[in-house]
Amino acid sequence: MNDFQQNELIERAKIITEALPYISRYRGKTILIKYGGNAMNNPSVIKTIMQDVATLKIVGVNPVLVHGGGPEINSLLKRLGIESRFENGLRITDAATMEVVQMALGKLNKNIAAALGTMGVKALGVSGQDNGLITVEKFGDESGTDYGYVGKITGINTSVLDTLIAKGYIPVIATIGVGSDGSAYNVNADTAAGAIGGSMHAEKLLYLTDVDGVRENESDPRSLIPEITASALFAMTKDGRIRGGMVPKALSCIEAIERGVKNVLILNGTVPHSILLELFTDSGVGTMVIPD
Repeated sequence: MNDFQQNELIERAKIITEALPYISRYRGKTILIKYGGNAMNNPSVIKTIMQDVATLKIVGVNPVLVHGGGPEINSLLKRLGIESRFENGLRITDAATMEVVQMALGKLNKNIAAALGTMGVKALGVSGQDNGLITVEKFGDESGTDYGYVGKITGINTSVLDTLIAKGYIPVIATIGVGSDGSAYNVNADTAAGAIGGSMHAEKLLYLTDVDGVRENESDPRSLIPEITASALFAMTKDGRIRGGMVPKALSCIEAIERGVKNVLILNGTVPHSILLELFTDSGVGTMVIPD
């Protein structure tokens, strides 16, 4: 063995020893991961995310994976000649669109569970419709817009998730809600992740996105905020420092904290192994949202 090989092995050993106290801290704890958007478009990124989730399970953490599927839904709607329409950041979901949402998310849900299964762990895909996991009412706001089959969460039934975790499975959740009449509703995946994380009293909730976290100045990567309180984050949504698609994510972080999640992280899911870097290293990555 030459000096270079020996030094490389020593560095690997240092990484393992750095991770050990964090593995001990999170063993047996629930870590909820919201995965979607651009983090789902690159096969190499998808692979590292699945590896990270499988690693968490293997070292004794209880990961729960919540996913969206906007790009897949858009692609299928386009192929079927159905127009995608959005108002105030929400997809207008008529009956035809709702069928497409169910098809796209259902296929994606099973594919994610199957991918995890190839990595030596057990995973099972479920829908928010299963056993009333995500119950909803029809969404409405002050604009008076009819959003169709878009659901506002009224309750989370975690019993099916608790059962899966007790049996050694990683739950993989497609965010479709069920109304009081049994109808399926489209549910914002960020919002669902916050509600589920809070109901499960998750140790951490990780939002994987395509930016490094929350920035004081959105155009300046150097202005990344490593840690922020829920009230300070809310203030940034009100004064316009957080805009566009980051607003619902930020509000979901705040809701998760209010529901009892100990801390919430926004991190760049396109960075290889960002989950392990955040949880098992001293420095971490992204922005951590904490209670006031």
